[in-house]
Amino acid sequence: MTAGQVQTRYRVSGMDCASCAAKIEAVASRLDGVAAASVSVAAATLVVRHVSGADLSALPARLKPMGYGLALANVEPARTSAPAAAPEACCNHDHGAHGGHDHGGHDHADHPHAGHDHSSHPPDRDAPAGGHDHAHGAEPGEGGFWSNGKARLTLASGAAFAAAFLAGLILPQVQTPLFIAAMLVGLVPIARRAFAAAAVGMPFTIETLMTIAAVGAVIIGAAEEAAAVVFLFLVGELLEGFAAGRARDGIKALAALVPKTALVARGGDFVEVPAAQLAVGETILVRPGDRIAADGEIVAGEGGIDESMVTGESAPVTKGVGAGVFAGTVNGDAALTVRVTATAEDNTIARVVKLVEEAQEARAPTERLIDRFSRVYTPAVVVIGALVATVPPLLLGGDWGEWVYKGLAILLIGCPCALVISTPAAIASGLSAGARRGLLLKGGAVLETAGKVTVVCLDKTGTLTEGRPKVTDVIGFALPETEVLRLAAALEGGSSHPLAKAILDRAAADGLSIPAASDGRALGGRGVTGIVEGREVFLGSVAAGVARVALDPQTEDRLAGLNDEGKTVSLVIVGDVLAGAIAMRDEPRADAAAGLAALKERGLRTMMLTGDNARTAAAIGRALGIEVRAGLLPEDKQRIVSELKRQGEIVAKVGDGINDAPALAAADIGIAMGGGTDVALETADAAVLHGRVRDIAGMIDLSRRTMRNIRQNIGISLGLKAVFLVTTVAGITGLWPAILADTGATVLVTANALRLLRRTGE
Repeated sequence: MTAGQVQTRYRVSGMDCASCAAKIEAVASRLDGVAAASVSVAAATLVVRHVSGADLSALPARLKPMGYGLALANVEPARTSAPAAAPEACCNHDHGAHGGHDHGGHDHADHPHAGHDHSSHPPDRDAPAGGHDHAHGAEPGEGGFWSNGKARLTLASGAAFAAAFLAGLILPQVQTPLFIAAMLVGLVPIARRAFAAAAVGMPFTIETLMTIAAVGAVIIGAAEEAAAVVFLFLVGELLEGFAAGRARDGIKALAALVPKTALVARGGDFVEVPAAQLAVGETILVRPGDRIAADGEIVAGEGGIDESMVTGESAPVTKGVGAGVFAGTVNGDAALTVRVTATAEDNTIARVVKLVEEAQEARAPTERLIDRFSRVYTPAVVVIGALVATVPPLLLGGDWGEWVYKGLAILLIGCPCALVISTPAAIASGLSAGARRGLLLKGGAVLETAGKVTVVCLDKTGTLTEGRPKVTDVIGFALPETEVLRLAAALEGGSSHPLAKAILDRAAADGLSIPAASDGRALGGRGVTGIVEGREVFLGSVAAGVARVALDPQTEDRLAGLNDEGKTVSLVIVGDVLAGAIAMRDEPRADAAAGLAALKERGLRTMMLTGDNARTAAAIGRALGIEVRAGLLPEDKQRIVSELKRQGEIVAKVGDGINDAPALAAADIGIAMGGGTDVALETADAAVLHGRVRDIAGMIDLSRRTMRNIRQNIGISLGLKAVFLVTTVAGITGLWPAILADTGATVLVTANALRLLRRTGE
């Protein structure tokens, strides 16, 4: 990338097929100072990469006669590629009296309860530039189906054709001139666009083929068919535009979920303001039944939140103070006070919409192949049409009228619209369908490759597991289990350490009343002590505990068994008596086992790559039924991924976006696991936004369905053309079926691609 280059992004109106995109790209590429231009039909955008200071003001004027309008979206520094995984800083938090412990790479059982150093995860969290009226008009559906220029032109052409037909029944002698006039109603705008394209070096456009065919039909005395073909062509364009608009609406529907206003705390009261004006840190009130207006964190209230429109989960999720919420989700039956954590331009839905649009601008390998093919295909069709029209009369004594007619029909059959749109329509629908499920794939190339994956390598902490410890066992020796847990919680009251939070969460879940502790002291990484209800209580590691009390062989065996399961064990000692023990472990996600089983059902090999110790990793691996590689540094994970690729495997690496950057970058596809965080959205090639292991199999399925759809689309477009090419040369079909074959193929291909939007997963 040359220094000093920038890219300008436009919204394009009047574009409904890939041949439109090719024309717009060609015009933009010919401007001085432009290095490259890329158009996405699905996103209706044009991205122009150019030197800083290049004059692009002539671009709207050059595109206007061809039927396209532009509105400036933004100008930004040019990028060489899609965002790639980048190393993330990893902060080790000092938990004060709790000492130091590497959560990811050491044996929990061999360290005191109070010693932990956790890797910190980040919190979850158009001005016009020459817009013009033109022949194409607004997209169907914007302001009513018949309120745009393309629809009005189609209606006028159809009315003129119907009038000519009816008048011809009454006055047959004027039938031919009336059909010629009807043809001109629709053909003049088409021909104008053809000449405009030819003037900028693109003579082989569908408009050119249409103009030649219609004029040629009149010359050989087929005026009625010429008028009908022009009308059918316009109907086809209208249907294509409507179908393209439907494809775009798939992702726009997400943006529409966010409410327009919010109730913001101002001066001791809540005032209604536009949601777009919300600032980070402000507090909003969300009433029962209202949609949440911003990404945020609950600061007061608790209730069920319907996240189905974002996550696909049908059941409401109960959330309370400290929980993160998404913009656009629906509050249930209790008022919530939420602190805003992202502006309207940066909330989860806005970022997903922006990234999906950018992904749609990145062409897939199959799409690039079809584009190259179509550049040869269209001129070849013109040559074949000319040969069919001239060779039989010149060399075989054929009738000129008959063979010119067949040659003109071949020009219409040969339109590449359906073929060229076959891939981008399916890719756009696949990307949009994925975004609705929280599966973000950054481009068609990623979507294609996902279905070819043979090995999935997954991180453990935060990917296969929840990323935070939970109490798994409470054992009572001298005291009941509830009393052991109650005393431990008393010592941990107020601590934010992950193991302390695990104990407090379990005590709260069990509904225990936690007494106050006095004279609390940290014991230098060995544990904590304090006075609870007049008794001295110690909570700490097994190693520190055995210095206070003796363990019988049966107890030692029981604790060793917990260690073998990869659990961290803390002893609770009251005075000089072993009261009990508490075991904790970072447990697998609820759907981890089912998600891995789904991958294996699809024929994929799964492998855990973790920096944790072998004993803990093996215990989790046994529970989940996955191959394990443990004790790995980041460079070790990268090496294993590279070795698998050298063995011919197609590798997907799944991690939480932190400390996995080398392996994510080395894999054929890097998949970030996260709950809508910046890391999950901006690193790797794809992201599972809602942290569900089963969604990885969903991503594979989506890719495979999309590739099947592409193959079906190519078969439809080429198959119909082949059939009608043969029947036209054989004299069975003519101009009417030819244009119907072209229009029908385009509409069928687009409709088939739209089926992907309805397949939103389980």
